[in-house]
Amino acid sequence: MNTKINKIAVLTSGGDSPGMNAAIRAVVRNAAFSNLECDGIYRGFQGLIENEFVELGPRSVKNIINRGGTFLKSARSKDFMTKEGRQKAYDNLKSRNIDALIVIGGDGTFTGASVFNKEFDIPIIGVPGTIDNDINGTDFTIGYDTALNTVVEAIDKIRDTASSHDRLFLVEVMGRDAGDIALNSGIGAGAEEILIPEENMGVDRLLESLQKSRKSGKTSSIIVVAEGDQIGKNITSLADFIQTSLPEYEVKVTVLGHTQRGGSPSCFDRVLASRLGVGAVDALLEGKSNVMVGISHKKVVYVPFDIAINGQKKLDTDLIRVADIVST
Repeated sequence: MNTKINKIAVLTSGGDSPGMNAAIRAVVRNAAFSNLECDGIYRGFQGLIENEFVELGPRSVKNIINRGGTFLKSARSKDFMTKEGRQKAYDNLKSRNIDALIVIGGDGTFTGASVFNKEFDIPIIGVPGTIDNDINGTDFTIGYDTALNTVVEAIDKIRDTASSHDRLFLVEVMGRDAGDIALNSGIGAGAEEILIPEENMGVDRLLESLQKSRKSGKTSSIIVVAEGDQIGKNITSLADFIQTSLPEYEVKVTVLGHTQRGGSPSCFDRVLASRLGVGAVDALLEGKSNVMVGISHKKVVYVPFDIAINGQKKLDTDLIRVADIVST
């Protein structure tokens, strides 16, 4: 890529995550540091199509590092899935003399960005912003640490009630395809069982474990369930099954839902977002394109979109062993 970069734009797309604002701030300030102009695009790819641009400078992003969500807002865009929509998006970039684009989001965002890059050869860098931590090629994604802390805090409070009333609580956390939140928060909160999409525990083993816990003297238990877990049609049907099979338990269900997405980002996420935002601008200046900027072994790395999107991120199997041991 030989394109001279003078002006860039940044957008956030897909589900919001704590730390996105910190990433935008880092992009804008590194752009200013590097003598580049920078525009923000409201509402992701849909705003790109509808020409919702705003000029951003260092003072435009003051006092946002501590704010959750994204001040540029986010949206799903069916229009961007069409060639006509992408053509309009490209025309809007060219009309504002924008030479390159930085997109903050998850695999869906990177998929759209990759198609856009291949069609119009505009330099694009991705920054992984998703609480699920399910992007291949990076150890952590922006928002994951904050979501973990939110979940652990919630489970700690639920345990108080579980212990007071001798109840079994099923706590559903986000993770349709990845069990990182469930596994790590489950260990951190001392859950008796953790159900994740990557490992089908099976109902027989689950019931056996709960019976064993009851016999060992446990009168209350917490089961952390990733929303994509394979046992039961959903968490409610699973709770009904346990209640029928083990009537000695009083089974309750808590779905944490979108509370996991909100809140002020943790220090870890603020630092991570700052590093990746700076790294995204650096990548453009180094002539890179169609890659995600990630973190691996505490170092900034650049991963092709195809690998980030299509590669399979491996779950830390040692954590499954740890969970089995410490829950006994």
